[in-house]
Amino acid sequence: MEIVVCIKRVAATDSVIKVGGDGKSIDTGGVEFDINPYDEFAVEEAIKTKETVGAGSVTVVTLGSEDSQKELRTCLAMGADKAVLIKPGDLELDAANTAKIVAEYVKSIPHDLVFCGKQAVDSDDSQFPARLSQLLGMACVTEVQTLEFADGAFTAARDIEGAREVVHCPTPAVISTNKGLNTPRRPNLKGIMAAKKKPLEMIDAAAIEPATRVAELTLPPARPEGKILDNVDDLVAALKNDAKVL
Repeated sequence: MEIVVCIKRVAATDSVIKVGGDGKSIDTGGVEFDINPYDEFAVEEAIKTKETVGAGSVTVVTLGSEDSQKELRTCLAMGADKAVLIKPGDLELDAANTAKIVAEYVKSIPHDLVFCGKQAVDSDDSQFPARLSQLLGMACVTEVQTLEFADGAFTAARDIEGAREVVHCPTPAVISTNKGLNTPRRPNLKGIMAAKKKPLEMIDAAAIEPATRVAELTLPPARPEGKILDNVDDLVAALKNDAKVL
């Protein structure tokens, strides 16, 4: 089974974010970057699936700067077989052209399954998996929390509002992963050493313009300082007169 995993390099969730000088991006000075947390579940599930099937390969793909090689090497150390870095150059990216660029690459290689995280924690728009599946002409099951394969198909469970939905779907398909699907493995020394010998290909992205552009980036307003109230009567008065929620 030939499996492709799409990942993204994002700022660590505990980073202190500042707006850059252009007012449209973040100041990366002092910011730690890592694999998007939801993508880690995708990488782990892809490797597990290959191990279960006993044949095939896992190719990890990302669209980003050359700094993304670090995250790709981590995926190779986890057990992926090959990594591909698509370099956008100065091209501005959004969900639309990111999906088109990645889809063009995936079409060029064998693929039975495509895994990706349900969303990236920086843009947080959850559009990429569905856009990618449409461009590839493949079925799409999102926010998967349990997954089982049998006879060229899979059964996936996903939480929906007030219930859990179970979906049966044939391959090929795009599957986006959610927290709870698995526990991502951590690379050991053997995996780290092996990753140095695995192929990491770098290619230039097609010049596909974005559908949207960032006009301005601002931080949310600072929260007001909290108040310590002595009794319930003061709490009720504050909720009524200050917060005006009663």
